[in-house]
Amino acid sequence: MRRRASLVLLAFAVFFAALSPLLRWYAFPRLAKIPPNQYQETVLEAKPATLLDYSSLKSKKVDKITIVQTLKGNVEESEKIERSAGRDVVVWDALSYVAGPDGKMVSKIPERYIFDAHSQAPVHATGEMVDGDPVSREGIEFKWPFLTEKRDYEYFDAQTRTSSPIHYKGIRNFRGMEVYYFEQTIPWSEVPMPKTMPIKDITPAQIKKIGITRWYTTKRMFWVDPVTGAPVNGEEIHKEELRNAKKMGMATDTITVFAGHVKMREDYVESIVDLVKSQRLLVLLLTSYLPWGFLALGVGLLALSLWLEARSRRPDGPQPRPATPEPVPTPA
Repeated sequence: MRRRASLVLLAFAVFFAALSPLLRWYAFPRLAKIPPNQYQETVLEAKPATLLDYSSLKSKKVDKITIVQTLKGNVEESEKIERSAGRDVVVWDALSYVAGPDGKMVSKIPERYIFDAHSQAPVHATGEMVDGDPVSREGIEFKWPFLTEKRDYEYFDAQTRTSSPIHYKGIRNFRGMEVYYFEQTIPWSEVPMPKTMPIKDITPAQIKKIGITRWYTTKRMFWVDPVTGAPVNGEEIHKEELRNAKKMGMATDTITVFAGHVKMREDYVESIVDLVKSQRLLVLLLTSYLPWGFLALGVGLLALSLWLEARSRRPDGPQPRPATPEPVPTPA
């Protein structure tokens, strides 16, 4: 009976020991993915800021500029691309909407970001764009991969339509979480005018014809949860200018369009941190808790199986002593 129990335990030990690496290296890369129907809204603010008054074409200080960023999963488009790509694909229709202190639009930039649901690597397909301009992204945008590494990544900048390194700067503690801190600095670069202008009947083509150019620089900062790859906080020190302004009769050749330190609004930071904490548990179950737990269980079952096997080979009770042979009588 003990031998039969030890064989059953040995079978379970082998099963759980084999399940441990299978769960981590086979199941996790296939199960962990971004849902195609995800919707997220984030509000950022620059308080105070410098903003161009388009009525007077002069820069002025304002109390606050609000930036609303939305990410909306396009399920129909993702399914269409999946059929030709042969893998799980997510399509995010993004919008960055900038409003002045009076609530009026300053600019709005739509994007379509197409990427692999598991690795977050960009997928090039028809419809990939920034503000209506076709692009071919390299590197990540909005989100880091699951199990983010301590290294630099290529990060796509929507203003310049180019990718450049975003540098790993070390571990930080943010709201009780151990996160990775990344920085990217975009030097002064000429960038396209937004397709939607805040002044009615003024188009980017008209401004370009005059000879005015738009320039931009930013220092981008992210605090990223390394388990889920989700940023729990983001900031930018952002500045935009119009150059060659004297061609419009302005006293100065450079006009500040927007300048400020953009930070995520506190209530959105709290909600994102809560969301990431709940999601990271699911990732840790697949990558750490269950694999190590199954391995420990397998070792324990193996030890118990060997112990029962050893017990089964021992006699159950004290063995009787062999009888002492009677002496053979001596013949007379």
